[in-house]
Amino acid sequence: MKRVFLIVLDSFGIGEMPDAEAFGDRGSSTIASCAASREFFVPNMEKLGLFHIDGVGLAGSPDGAFTGTVARMTERSMGKDTTIGHWEIAGHVSPRPLPVFPEGFPQEVLAPFRAATGRGVLCNKPYSGTQVIEDYGRQHMDTGDLIVYTSADSVFQIAAHEDVVPVEQLYTYCQAARQILTGPYGVGRVIARPFVGEPGHFTRTSNRHDFSLEPPGPTMCDVLSQAGLDVIGVGKINDIFAGKGITEFVRTTGNDDGMAKTMDYAKKAFHGLCFVNLVDFDMLYGHRNNVDGYARALSRFDEQLPTLMEAMGPEDLLILTADHGCDPATPSTDHSREYTPMVAWSPAMKGGVNLGTRDTFADIAATVAEYLSEDGCPIENTLDGTSFLREMGL
Repeated sequence: MKRVFLIVLDSFGIGEMPDAEAFGDRGSSTIASCAASREFFVPNMEKLGLFHIDGVGLAGSPDGAFTGTVARMTERSMGKDTTIGHWEIAGHVSPRPLPVFPEGFPQEVLAPFRAATGRGVLCNKPYSGTQVIEDYGRQHMDTGDLIVYTSADSVFQIAAHEDVVPVEQLYTYCQAARQILTGPYGVGRVIARPFVGEPGHFTRTSNRHDFSLEPPGPTMCDVLSQAGLDVIGVGKINDIFAGKGITEFVRTTGNDDGMAKTMDYAKKAFHGLCFVNLVDFDMLYGHRNNVDGYARALSRFDEQLPTLMEAMGPEDLLILTADHGCDPATPSTDHSREYTPMVAWSPAMKGGVNLGTRDTFADIAATVAEYLSEDGCPIENTLDGTSFLREMGL
């Protein structure tokens, strides 16, 4: 039975797109910034062909043979956030951006939110997630009011101390917000941001939970599950797709846990897709402008990669990609409008194929659908994108 392991290295962009200036991201290159760190060492991804991708030569040496299939992926959707990036990877291009709120949320949103939760609101402006709990945490603990904030992304984030608002209660508040935030206020994600500690020493916990807008059209997850195939979500995947098309899922506490759980699935028999998000690159390092931390995380993932490859069967396919950039070396702590990598490998692959620059992330979904449809599972492919399966030599 064919299996696909699709791993999203969350925010691992590989250089500014032509329209980056319109997004405030001129000059961004997540990979180049990380490659400047002494902590950056990715020999396994280099062997697969990472440095052969169009425009990535500055980040490393493209010399020598490589064993995978590589491409530079262009985001056709109008945005640079997690939600529409993953939707496009899964075969749905979003021509209109999701709404953002640089001035905070209007009373049309906050009034019903206060009524639904019975609590007041603090902050209500774009803010760093770590700084907002330092600046408003004490007031939150004194009053019980919820810390509501946003960012350059289409998000409504609610931070609360776990001793003041139990985690399950916070999730209930997020669900209430999700029901309110529709139509012109339909943000991509409502995010629970629980934290612990004392004033001056607050830390966020791993109990974060995303409540996403449902994809507005069919995705790879839908067409595969409707064909009777397994669609396994690891990490944030189930949250990002609001559970739509996911047949099984497991949440993770970080990149190492995500890779451990992916390895667990590699040892099991399933038929279909294991769709993985590794969020630490973005959450812990990109948004915190931690270049060395980001580089170390990439090196750690690269170190784990051969173990996964050794566990793959002769008909398994591995694809590495990203959903946007988050250059840790720029003054901004927000996502960046960048191309993303596509690095594919299978034991059956002859290797050494550079597909150049593709028109959309959605080509990945079309390729996965075609690959799995050849395994006795006719798939009605209504997805955006063009398959590159034949060009891979599989």
